[in-house]
Amino acid sequence: MLKVAVPNKGTLSDTAIEMLIEAGYTGRRDPRQLHVIDDRNGVEFFYLRPRDIATYVGSGALDVGITGRDLLLDSETDAKELDELGFGASTFRFAARPGAFSAVKDLEGIRVATSYPKLVGDFLAREGVKAILVKLDGAVESAVRLGVADAVADVVSTGSTLKAQGLEVFGPVILESSSVLISAKPNASGIDVLRRRLAGVKVAREFVLMDYDLPVALLEQASAVTPGLESPTVSPLRDPEWVAVRAMVPKADMNHVMDDLYALGARAILVSPIHAARI
Repeated sequence: MLKVAVPNKGTLSDTAIEMLIEAGYTGRRDPRQLHVIDDRNGVEFFYLRPRDIATYVGSGALDVGITGRDLLLDSETDAKELDELGFGASTFRFAARPGAFSAVKDLEGIRVATSYPKLVGDFLAREGVKAILVKLDGAVESAVRLGVADAVADVVSTGSTLKAQGLEVFGPVILESSSVLISAKPNASGIDVLRRRLAGVKVAREFVLMDYDLPVALLEQASAVTPGLESPTVSPLRDPEWVAVRAMVPKADMNHVMDDLYALGARAILVSPIHAARI
């Protein structure tokens, strides 16, 4: 059986579990369950702390796992990123009291608190900066106020948490992180099926099917608006001067595309969700 690690809590957990269920796998019935066997699909799921997943997968104890790119890069294991899964986006930045520092080079010899010492240490090394890293497991944003560090390196979304602690971001982005599928055994039996299924879920979440009727004379212009993945599907209508067109369109652009098609001369524009896909 393919052994898969899934986050058991945290920001990645719920979406990862939903994605696997949408991909046709069995989910756990109780959030306290740590092990689920899916006999029909030949998969065992192990629900683990997100920070531990890269360690289990990198050691070969588990075949594949879902975790954050930040946690993978900080793990110092043999696990590698296979695919980006499209959720759990986050940004890593440096922060300090307003005006204390303006560039990464200002951190030379300075105490920097972080929960990701390997990730931040590697970034500073690439920048040629030697800082004193203070490893914390959480509440990094409090480190400056409590006198443990002079700056922090942490996840930033809106920045409101840092501002509440009297901090502001400075310097370049350390890392753009997201959810990723990882493995140290990319050729293990069953991984290809899992990857295709998750890719199909990602497509179904990001695209819709758009159908519309259009005068034949406008087909080339309409195809530029809805090129699809390879090309749009075109079918004849009873009126030989009109055709029916179907194409996949990014969900985020859906309404703008509908407006453009209507302005071009398309009519009967319909949008349908995609429940599953294999691309």
